Amino acid sequence: MKTLITDSPLEAAALLIAGKTVAFPTETVYGLGAAIDSPAAIAEVFKAKGRPQDNPLIVHISTPEELPRVASKLSPEAELLVSRFFPGPLTLVLPKSNEVPYAVTAGLDSVGVRCPAHPVAHEFLKCCHTPVAAPSANRSGRPSATSWEAVRNDLDGRIAAILKGSNSRIGLESTIVDCTGPNPVMLRAGAITLEELQEVIPAITPAGKTQKNEPLKSPGLKYPHYAPRATVVTHEQGKSPALTPDSAWIGLGVPPVGITIKKTCISLDEYAQELFSFFRHCDREAVQTIYCELPPEKGLGRAIRDRLNRAAGNH
Repeated sequence: MKTLITDSPLEAAALLIAGKTVAFPTETVYGLGAAIDSPAAIAEVFKAKGRPQDNPLIVHISTPEELPRVASKLSPEAELLVSRFFPGPLTLVLPKSNEVPYAVTAGLDSVGVRCPAHPVAHEFLKCCHTPVAAPSANRSGRPSATSWEAVRNDLDGRIAAILKGSNSRIGLESTIVDCTGPNPVMLRAGAITLEELQEVIPAITPAGKTQKNEPLKSPGLKYPHYAPRATVVTHEQGKSPALTPDSAWIGLGVPPVGITIKKTCISLDEYAQELFSFFRHCDREAVQTIYCELPPEKGLGRAIRDRLNRAAGNH
């Protein structure tokens, strides 16, 4: 399969409507899309990524007005979150409509729904005239793609097209909130922080650890994720790790002495935006170990810690 590279949302949407798989930019990371009414394309998404079949996909819509197509109902709490955070980097787990096939939800009666804020994603989704099921556009387990070049590196020849856009502004996958229970639960941390969610709904709490045989209500909870080929070693701020040869470092503080490949981030926003691209850079440089400084577990730091710990196999 030859992968088309295009900067035309209309051309990319035409391929998706024809039953093909298309990668597209969002403000979080690049997504790999298939029309929800195309079983063959949905199967190709799993195949291209090497994704486990019990790992559900997130459905993307162009506007909040499309929610009735994919969700059978919205709780009052869900409506509050939609009004405050859609479009944006938030995924809500909702009772699914009959239009969403079980192949998308891994057999569950709930579905994760997101309305991206990225202008190219919005135009692409509008041109598709159908909700689009889309996980991140990378090989499963690898760092998510925050540029179209990273998508090409992982999926060239495995998907029909890549819709070019700017590098992802946020760099981490969306926050996920489960709205199917009596109180909303944050399943995955992201750019919309727990503190921001609690300003709208104080009862929102973070989920506990996912059990081994528990069905996944959202991606990013059970399987190894976000990992480069190098070994990832995390450390708290102010605690200098013991270095090994051919190593790299990323964090907010002062790099340890002896590190040649390093990235000092001036803010949590920059840390989130640069993390996955730094992992990929280290892979290209054949780095053996990446030392990652853990930020404080609050605000955006909670999401960065989650990705670092999962990349290090600490979950």
